[in-house]
Amino acid sequence: MALTRADLDKLVQDLKQRRDELRVKMSLAKAEARDEWEKLEQKWEELEAKLEAKADKLEDVAEETTENLEAALELAAEELKKGYARIRAML
Repeated sequence: MALTRADLDKLVQDLKQRRDELRVKMSLAKAEARDEWEKLEQKWEELEAKLEAKADKLEDVAEETTENLEAALELAAEELKKGYARIRAML
């Protein structure tokens, strides 16, 4: 059966609608990835500042406090790794 002009118009409209929906999703995905990146950058800056501030003092700190600090730093690093993986999956 041959396509009529109406069939072609309907097909084009359908394709345009799908394209527009995908364009919105793509721009949202990019915005979502950007937002995630900004959050992770803030966490990275906080982690980096803590590391710099505490690096010289770690040897002078009691063992328990050192363990707590190390656990907190490991947790922050793991959170960053997971966040970067989420961004990678978004792109």
